[in-house]
Amino acid sequence: SLAVLQALEDGLKKAGADPSVKAVMICGENGKFSAGADIRGFSSPKRHGVALGPIVSLIESSEKPVVAAIEGVALGGGLEVALGCHYRVAHVEARMGLPEVTIGLLPGAEGTQRLPRLIGVPAALDMITTGKHIPATEALKLGLVDEIVEENTTEAAIRLANKV
Repeated sequence: SLAVLQALEDGLKKAGADPSVKAVMICGENGKFSAGADIRGFSSPKRHGVALGPIVSLIESSEKPVVAAIEGVALGGGLEVALGCHYRVAHVEARMGLPEVTIGLLPGAEGTQRLPRLIGVPAALDMITTGKHIPATEALKLGLVDEIVEENTTEAAIRLANKV
């Protein structure tokens, strides 16, 4: 939603300007990282304000480490947010993917560029063209996530952020 995008932008800018902040951790709520955009929003009139692509670029360009704590799902725009992060920690039961392609939409926040850079062209093409969701264990093997945990994902991401 626009509110989530605005909160991400505001939080990242505030953290970037605060010298006491050494790293940033991005997590979802209620056991889910992000299922991406609400497709109903695509039929509404042109929205003004923040957009996902520039937010992901803001994350990626942060001088401070940004760690994603992925629980539940990171799908579509949610995965693109995670791809902009410098590090990704996923719960063992998390699933990731770009399902919007199954309804004819291409990922719009540069996920089609960031994913191949991270996991290689063959694996990225498979994910991008099929829209399949992959489990955290496969994501770790591919290099999509840096660590998988069975415990509290946000605490693990904070530990990683403190370490880096």
